[in-house]
Amino acid sequence: MKSIRIWALLAPIAFVGSAAYAAADINGTWTTSFDSQVGQQTYTYTFKVEGGALTGHAKSNVGEGDIKGTVADDKVTFVENLDYQGQALAITYTGTIVSADEIKFSRDVAGQGGESFTATRQK
Repeated sequence: MKSIRIWALLAPIAFVGSAAYAAADINGTWTTSFDSQVGQQTYTYTFKVEGGALTGHAKSNVGEGDIKGTVADDKVTFVENLDYQGQALAITYTGTIVSADEIKFSRDVAGQGGESFTATRQK
């Protein structure tokens, strides 16, 4: 009888934990568009997560580059190494996974500030 009660108490906790894990599955293609200091930018990100390590590629109308970062629970952080008109430019992103199809990001362009935007999963 006690084991049934304990399981009844632990089951909701197990479910919440699995929901948090599922929320961190951001593998795939994501897109966004936002205004910046250099005008309107349209981005496509390709994310691959393995064991919390994030790799992938970012491509925009102003350049493209590889990305490397981490995913932990609902937090995403990465650096995009953008080739902008032949110049290497590091852009740091921090994000929160809002749902399976939405991530809210802020980014900092080479320590000079940046933008906030929402990326959506492409299906």
